[in-house]
Order: sequence, then C-alpha cells, then structure tokens
Amino acid sequence: MKISRQKREKIYEQILAYLYSISPKALFTLNIAVEIARDEEFVKTLLLELKKKELVVEIKKNPAGFPYLKRSRWKLTDSAYQAYKKHQSSFQNQNNSLNYT
Repeated sequence: MKISRQKREKIYEQILAYLYSISPKALFTLNIAVEIARDEEFVKTLLLELKKKELVVEIKKNPAGFPYLKRSRWKLTDSAYQAYKKHQSSFQNQNNSLNYT
C-alpha cells in the first residue's frame, strides 16, 4: 500500500513534534513508532529520509560509547530544534494575542 506524499508529510511532522517535545533526549526507533502508532520499519524509513534532510541525527552508540549492533537512537539536529522552537514561540505569541482581543 502506497501512502500519499501529503500523508507522509503529516507523519514527518508527528515525528519531529514528538522529538522536539522530548529534546534533548534521544529515542530508539521503536519508542518513536509506538508513540506515533506506526510500524517500526516504516518509521525507520521516514527517519532515514529526515536524516538526509538534516532534520534528525542518528546515534549509533550507547552513552558509554559502545556501538549498537542493530539499533539506533534519534534526536533533532540543533538547527531543526531552533527552527521548531522559533515556530512554536511565534505560534504561541499569535495565540496569546488572539486571547486578549
């Protein structure tokens, strides 16, 4: 089954929003897949596409510096985090101004 480009974009947004909400923590592909209720292999494919766009970073080593054999953790790049933060703050400011009118 093929997913439309528009739906893929929405799922990208879900992934990025979730990674932003837990930043700077890095999560395994499985944790992200469970959170957005998608298949793990599909989420991995999307994460690799986001990595090519330089929006996420793949971490292949554990905190002690030993490489994972079959897993990866993911987090937002610093530039993606800053862009998302800027977008969120402008969105909140816009909503706050609407509440006071």
